Amino acid sequence: MSMIRDLRAAVRPALRRTRTTSNYDATRDPSVSSAVIDCAVYRDGRRVSDHCSPAEAMKRARAEGGFAWIGLHEPTEREFAGIAQEFGLHPLAVEDAVQAHQRPKLERYDDSLFTVFKTIHYVEHAELTATSEVVETGEVMCFTGRNFIVTVRHGGQGSLRALRHRLQEDPDLLAKGPSAVLHAIADQVVDGYLAVADAVQDDIDEVEIDVFSAASSRRGGDAGRIYQLKREVLEFKRAVSPLLRPMQLLSERPMRVVDPDIQKYFRDVADHLARVNEQVLAFDDLLNSILQANLAQATVAQNEDMRKITSWAAIFAVPTMIAGIYGMNFDYMPELRWKFGYPSVLVVTVAICFVIHRGFKRNGWL
Repeated sequence: MSMIRDLRAAVRPALRRTRTTSNYDATRDPSVSSAVIDCAVYRDGRRVSDHCSPAEAMKRARAEGGFAWIGLHEPTEREFAGIAQEFGLHPLAVEDAVQAHQRPKLERYDDSLFTVFKTIHYVEHAELTATSEVVETGEVMCFTGRNFIVTVRHGGQGSLRALRHRLQEDPDLLAKGPSAVLHAIADQVVDGYLAVADAVQDDIDEVEIDVFSAASSRRGGDAGRIYQLKREVLEFKRAVSPLLRPMQLLSERPMRVVDPDIQKYFRDVADHLARVNEQVLAFDDLLNSILQANLAQATVAQNEDMRKITSWAAIFAVPTMIAGIYGMNFDYMPELRWKFGYPSVLVVTVAICFVIHRGFKRNGWL
């Protein structure tokens, strides 16, 4: 694998130089259409063009005003090359957008912003098991400039089609430009976090009730389910926590491509994100406590079993000791030739065992 990575690292710079020097036209490349989900030009908050290529959309936005919004789904390097060249996107950001699996972040390149969002989808399940998938992650990446926004989506979740239609029904907001679209995407992603947090809370409550139930206390609970849920919460945390700083920057620091009126809306998104982050951190702490309680219950159950085993071993030690003594072949042993010696020994043995059993029972060992 390391050899393949080294080969890719050597080939990519040459590919980038070829794309930069060549006269690449996205409108003539049929491979682009397979990745482009929607492409349109918006002017004064209204959609003014349909069925155009990304290059045509950008030309119209530059010549007639407004901005171009191009949506892509899991493009390859070849499919994204012409768009990246047309919109002047930075090669490092382009590489991140194509490869995916990026950490949520905000990066500034000259007059454009590159933003990465992790989308979270709750996976419905009839019963939580040690192998249940609770959350499913995807990615939405946004290239935001003065007169364009390019969205790149990875994964089967986080579709922006409904969001686009909703924004088109609010021309006043969409007239604010690409930053209005960026805010709407951030708001939708964070609202998804809130919904997933509520569903995960139900799963944690279910596990908590099960762990502290009487039946679970006897069997020691199910550490596998708790650990699996903790791993899923950790995946959730990786999507939420790194996004705090980018949302803070978008809501507080002036940026040329972000409309000042839209910046106020980012504060609301940042507040919601902070609340989700607190919930996720609380989930992690609560699951740690539940896991520790489960392990403590298992330890207590093992101690109870050991006390029972020890108690019965002590009881059976009495007849074993007496049988061992009378099993020795000596001619001069007390009551050896007594008529009632054998039943007397049995009675004494049973009496001693009964007294020991009553003692252990009284102390809660049996």
